Amino acid sequence: MKYMLLIYSDPTTWTDDPAENQKIHAEYMTYTQELIDSRELVAGDALQGTETATTVRVRGAKTTNVDGPFAETKEVLGGYYVVDVRDLDRALELASRIPHARIGSVEVRPVADMSSPRD
Repeated sequence: MKYMLLIYSDPTTWTDDPAENQKIHAEYMTYTQELIDSRELVAGDALQGTETATTVRVRGAKTTNVDGPFAETKEVLGGYYVVDVRDLDRALELASRIPHARIGSVEVRPVADMSSPRD
């Protein structure tokens, strides 16, 4: 079953310390390599900051594009992994090992199977 691990954290808690940033980056690289080696990684990427986001809304015939994220929150979506694992317990285990889970949160959601029509 596929799960998306959505990584959220508060940008105000991020460090400017190059050594600490390098350490976190190394942790992510190790974690990602473990997912590759276990053949559980489907996809994953870090996202650019919310200042680069554009939110699109369509209401009736009107389309509006707004700079920035949709919601005002402290925590922002910073990246994701999509994993293909045996069950939810394994997805939760993997989510708990993501470095930013220590300072933010990781939302775990099943990926909907859209290959067959819904009833």
